[in-house]
Amino acid sequence: MGVKHLWDILESCKKTVPLHHLQNKRICIDLSCWIVQLQNVGKSISCVKEKVHLRGLFHRIRALIALNCSLIFVTDGSIPAIKLSTYRQRLNSGKDVTQNGSNLQKMSSLPRNRGSEFSCMIKEARILGMALGIPCLNGIEEGEAQCALLNSELLCDGCFSSDSDIFLFGARTVYRDICLGDGGYVVCYEMEDIERKLGFGRDSLIALALLLGSDYNQGVYGLGPESACQIVRSIGDKHVLQKFASEGIECLKRLKGAKKQGQVLKDNNKENMLDHDMALSHACQVQISVSIFFVHAGGGNNSQRDYNFLQVINAYVKPKCHPVDSDIVMRVLAQYPFQRSKLQQICAEFFQWPPEKTDEYVLPKIAERDLRRFANMRLTSSEVGLNLPLNEIPVKCPVSEIIKCRKVQGRECYEVSWNEMDGLGTSIIPADLLKSACPEKILEFDEKKGLLKKQNAQKRRPKKTETASSMAELDLQLTNLSLNIELGDHANHNASDSSEQVFQDASAVDEAYLNNRDLSSSSLDEQIEWNQNVRNTSDGQQSDSVAKNEVIDLLSPSPTKQLYASSKCQQFIGEHVEVINLSESESDTSPEHKRKAKELRMFLAGIKNDLH
Repeated sequence: MGVKHLWDILESCKKTVPLHHLQNKRICIDLSCWIVQLQNVGKSISCVKEKVHLRGLFHRIRALIALNCSLIFVTDGSIPAIKLSTYRQRLNSGKDVTQNGSNLQKMSSLPRNRGSEFSCMIKEARILGMALGIPCLNGIEEGEAQCALLNSELLCDGCFSSDSDIFLFGARTVYRDICLGDGGYVVCYEMEDIERKLGFGRDSLIALALLLGSDYNQGVYGLGPESACQIVRSIGDKHVLQKFASEGIECLKRLKGAKKQGQVLKDNNKENMLDHDMALSHACQVQISVSIFFVHAGGGNNSQRDYNFLQVINAYVKPKCHPVDSDIVMRVLAQYPFQRSKLQQICAEFFQWPPEKTDEYVLPKIAERDLRRFANMRLTSSEVGLNLPLNEIPVKCPVSEIIKCRKVQGRECYEVSWNEMDGLGTSIIPADLLKSACPEKILEFDEKKGLLKKQNAQKRRPKKTETASSMAELDLQLTNLSLNIELGDHANHNASDSSEQVFQDASAVDEAYLNNRDLSSSSLDEQIEWNQNVRNTSDGQQSDSVAKNEVIDLLSPSPTKQLYASSKCQQFIGEHVEVINLSESESDTSPEHKRKAKELRMFLAGIKNDLH
């Protein structure tokens, strides 16, 4: 619990920071507080049997491991003698348990019941943490006091605890809550903010515990947080604890004179009625609060009440903890290895997970942690002027190569393969992490990606020489066809034969358009062979037409048609070349024949113009 109403008093100092704020930090965890938080998520018997609290703990740990957080579990030791009455009251479901000062002096701390259900939960959590490489420090008494000591001595960067009295033990940075998942965050309190915004130092917070009550005392009956804050501020942070320690009840008695001071303020500052009313109201609140305290105390032995004050102050100022230079503390500050096989056994026993599922959860986080450590090593080396290439660094880079770019929840990432990570093939990591750890891998990936794009583009694009060669062959074929037409017009005795030859050549061109629509899709060898066949056929036709007018038998089958195509000629696909009717007389050239020949020449000329 801690100090009554203290979290409400510190509300203005609460900060919510992103989860990655914890990266590369050493954090002490008050394990009892975490188990209580996770146990409250599922209070049913089935949740306890299924160990839902341990699953929650497992996922918290793996998220912090990925951020390269060095975690230390801290558990409670014996129950302090000054806390026994509060402890027994909780066991008796809130019934008041009185404890006088004489008995308190004779009592010592009480060992905890290690066989209770809660103690068994703590034991299981410690076993799970050790398999994940997290050490555990058993406190002498209060676990939060041990966490605060490590934090105040700068042996850790912060503490996880939901007990507000951790500030009274000297903690400087406290994380109260943690949220995982999308947009994960932690709730943080800094002692520096408390001192600046509220004016409360550690002594003032201990004074608030004396007035409001805590695990160590009942506080002043009927005194609320506002009145308690006004009393502490009226004394001042530098002197409040000294006055409580030296004067005890007497320092509160003197506050009875606050009403007279308010009256003097009224006489001297009549022109400022607002200030007077505020001061008088404050004085009356303090007087009423102190009066309630003395009525509740009922007179009695003032020396005994003063002794109780001293006991509470000493419990916060000088808690029983392991010294920071002790061997047990030095051991937990060392790095512990991750025990993969042990973790698989524990998860199979607690959660009934197969080894593959455990590896799927943990190994990517372990790999990401190793990469962050590698990035920190390179950063430290560069700060001291040692900038070594990646292949000359004594420690091998964890990343083998980049597989592809990824985007996870709008964040740029890379899918990578890992070196010497048994059981893990590939995983996804943030792009900024890889850039800080090994930018050479990103450069290598970009170069490889650019080369691959260039090769693919060259495969898809036809060569200019091939295109020019195909166009030249088509031009030659059209020239040969035009020559055959001219020869046919001047040789009247072979008019019908020439017309039939022209018809066959034109049909060959039209057929080629229909059968070959994409020249670029054919292979290079097929194009060269086709061009050679077209050249040979064209040369043969031209020489035969010039040397002699060969008579073509109309009853014989048509010659084999040469196939070629061009993307620029696709617009003529489907056009029909009309057959020229032969006249009955072989020696006469009819007007109809001349007209058809002229149209064919114009058609072929149009094709040549479009090609050029």
